[in-house]
Amino acid sequence: MDAGKGPPHPATGAVNTGTEHPENIHNPTLYKALKSMDINKIMADLEAKHPGEKEYLQAVKEVLMSVEEVYNQHPEFERNKIVERMVEPDRIVTFRVTWIDDKGEVQNNIGYRVQFNNAIGPYKGGIRFHASVNLSILKFLGFEQTFKNALTTLPMGGAKGGSDFSPRGKSDREIMTFCQAFILNLWKHLGPDRDVPAGDIGVGGREVGYMYGMYKRLANECTGTFTGKGLSFGGSLIRPEATGFGALYFVQSILATQNKDIKGKTVAISGFGNVAWGAALKATELGAKVVTISGPDGYIYDPAGLDSEKINYMLELRASGNDIVAPYADKFPGSTFFPGRKPWEQKVDIALPCATQNEVNGDDAKQLVANGVKLVAEVSNMGCTPEAIDTFLAARITYAPGKAVNAGGVATSGLEMSQNAEHLQWSAEEVDQRLHAIMANIHQQCVDHGTEPDGYINYMKGANIAGFMKVANAMMGQGVY
Repeated sequence: MDAGKGPPHPATGAVNTGTEHPENIHNPTLYKALKSMDINKIMADLEAKHPGEKEYLQAVKEVLMSVEEVYNQHPEFERNKIVERMVEPDRIVTFRVTWIDDKGEVQNNIGYRVQFNNAIGPYKGGIRFHASVNLSILKFLGFEQTFKNALTTLPMGGAKGGSDFSPRGKSDREIMTFCQAFILNLWKHLGPDRDVPAGDIGVGGREVGYMYGMYKRLANECTGTFTGKGLSFGGSLIRPEATGFGALYFVQSILATQNKDIKGKTVAISGFGNVAWGAALKATELGAKVVTISGPDGYIYDPAGLDSEKINYMLELRASGNDIVAPYADKFPGSTFFPGRKPWEQKVDIALPCATQNEVNGDDAKQLVANGVKLVAEVSNMGCTPEAIDTFLAARITYAPGKAVNAGGVATSGLEMSQNAEHLQWSAEEVDQRLHAIMANIHQQCVDHGTEPDGYINYMKGANIAGFMKVANAMMGQGVY
C-alpha cells in the first residue's frame, strides 16, 4: 500500500489518495454527491445574476459541458467550488471615457476592463474598440482568454477590455485623444506583473502605441506592459501575423495526425483584417489555395486563389477605413463579389472563420458539411454557434475551437513580454520557431484530452479540459480567497 493512501473501500474499491476527506471515501452516496457538477443549476444561477449576457453564458456552458466528466473525478474541485469561482471574473473595472473631438465637442463613451482570472499569471488579453462592445462580449472573451492563455503554457492569466468607441471615421488626432483618455482611467489597474493588455478588433499598432505612451507617462516606467507595440519601442517581430500564422501551424498539426498535407487544399477565410491576412499569407505560403475573404458588405470568391499582390491588397482595404471588400472584385478580374452573403456556401476543403464570434451558424455548418468540408478551425473567438459545432461533431468533421487555434497571437504577446523583461529583441526566425513549438504543444494537449475510443479527436473537449485543469489546479494550490 502506498504511503499516504488508505486501503481500498471494501464495497467500492475506491482508494483514499490523501486529497479526499476520509469520511467521504467510506460513504459512497456522499462521495458521489460531492463529485457531481450540476450544470443546469450553475447556468440557472448565472442567468439569474447576469440576464441577457448571451455570449458570456454561451461560452461558460460550452466549457462546463466539455469538462463535466473530468471535473466529476475530482471531488476536491466541488468542495472548493472551483467552477463557481472560475466562471465569475475576479473584478470588472467600468468607467466613463470623456474626450474632445476635432469640432471641439465633448464626447462620452464607456470603458471596461474585465480581469477574469490570474491564477497562473498576470492578467493578459486584448482591448477592443467597436460600437458593439458590451459587458457580455468582454466577459465571454475574458473567460475564453483564461483557458487560451493556459494552453500556451506561458504564465499568463485571462482578461479583456474595450469600449463602445469606434475608430471608423475618426481622425488620427481623435483616436489619439480617445486612447489617452481611456488609459487615464485605466492605468492604475495595469502593470507588467499585474495586467498586460494588447490589441483586438479596432485596436492595432497605432492605438496600442497611443495607449502605451500615455501609460508610460502616467506610470513613469518603461516596463512594456502593453503588447503589440511598435518595433522601435519594445514590440516583437511577427506579432501582427502571429494569430494567423499560429492558426495555420495548428491546422498543419491536425492534418499531420491524419497523414495529410495542406498543400493543394482549398481554403475559405472570412474577414480581411490582420488575422485573416496572417492566415491567408501563411496558408498560401504552405501551398494551399485561399479562395475567399469577406467583410460586413459580403464576400469575395476568387477561384484562382490569393497571391502576394492580393494578400497585400487586403491590408490596403483595411487601411482605407471603408470596411468593405467589394473593391477587390473590380481590381482583380475573375473574382466575384457576393453582397450580403457569407463565404461558407462555397465548396472548400478547409474553413477558417477569422472575423468575429458566432459567424458560422447551424445553416452555414450544414452547407459546409453538404459541400464536403474536411476541417473547420476557428481563428476568430467562438466563431461557431453551438448549433454549428453540434453539426460538425455529429458529422465527425474535424472541428477545432478558437481558444486553441488562435492562441498564436497571445503566445507571441507572451514572447514579447519575455523580450521586454530581458531588454532584448529576438529575430523573426526565433520568434516563429517558438510560436511553432507552442502551437504544436497546444495541439498535443488537445489530442491527449480529446481522443475518443473510436479515434476521433474532439478538439473542443480536449482544449477545454486541458485549459480547465491547468487553471483549476493552480486555483487549488493557492487556496480559497
